[in-house]
Amino acid sequence: MTPLDPPSPPLTRKDFTSDQEVRWCPGCGDYAILAAVQRMLPDLGVRKENTVFVSGIGCSSRFPYYMDTYGFHTIHGRAPAVATGIKLANQDLDVWMITGDGDGLSIGGNHLMHVLRRNVNMQLILFNNRIYGLTKGQYSPTSLVGKRSPSTPMGSIDNPLIPAAFALGCGGRFVGRAIDTDAKNLVATLKRAHEFVGTGFVEVYQNCPVFNDAAFEHFTAREIAAETQLHLEHGKPMRFGKDHTRGLRLKPGQLELEVVTLGEYGVTEADILVHDEHNHTMAYLLATLEPPTFPVALGVLYRAPGPDASFERGMHEQNRQARAKGVGDINALMRKGHTWLVEPEPTV
Repeated sequence: MTPLDPPSPPLTRKDFTSDQEVRWCPGCGDYAILAAVQRMLPDLGVRKENTVFVSGIGCSSRFPYYMDTYGFHTIHGRAPAVATGIKLANQDLDVWMITGDGDGLSIGGNHLMHVLRRNVNMQLILFNNRIYGLTKGQYSPTSLVGKRSPSTPMGSIDNPLIPAAFALGCGGRFVGRAIDTDAKNLVATLKRAHEFVGTGFVEVYQNCPVFNDAAFEHFTAREIAAETQLHLEHGKPMRFGKDHTRGLRLKPGQLELEVVTLGEYGVTEADILVHDEHNHTMAYLLATLEPPTFPVALGVLYRAPGPDASFERGMHEQNRQARAKGVGDINALMRKGHTWLVEPEPTV
């Protein structure tokens, strides 16, 4: 593009929508997530040719087909490895990784763990419907105890993983949560993840109407949402309820949360905890909250403070330092003999 070329028109949702027929079950929450992402990308000012969607296997992993960007539909659980390779090859690419609770936390758990601890600069969206949908309803790592399915006709006895807590435990430096049909908060959380330099992990509660319908109805139903959802804002008191009269505080002398009501038993605004998204310990407590005792925490649970520490920048800096020492001769090295001597760096 030269200075004389006319400016490119702004992109729209249509520019990010492919010509492929969307093939999910009617009513699937994946439709809402897809629509939210396609509407959001133009707001980010990203370029189609610099955007890549990478997925593994599962219903959610059909996502790259429906995006008019570059995309890779990889193999079961290995999307983190492919996405990492893409980012290392070209730091300028905007990489989005799509996975599910089965693909990401079962066969792909080890790969997911390492992409989180390495802090590769990408956005990672985990669709959590607490079931294997593509393979017809087997229980997944996030299925609740007692869940009956074709693979557990007597009910699952496995304790479920909590994806947000898993991400925090693996060293994830940005952990967020949203609901598939809550477009406003879903987009806001994804935008925050995109701003973050490192792995922006966002768990999305996603309904599977065929094999696990209404799995999250106990906190997503419209008539009870105000009482069962806590929308987090950095620097704001953690209040919820129809009149925002309920909130969270630490039990006196304990590292344990409790729900209190303003005006009862002398509770005032000063007693309500203020959300600090840089507090890792509090983020873990928030990740484990479940109705009916507690509301579900949504939004940005944790955002690590401090300077940029993305994996690929560190890797490229090491490569730069290695090249500064001089260019090696692989042919001479291979013909040198049967043993190689690796000498340590000189100490000062």
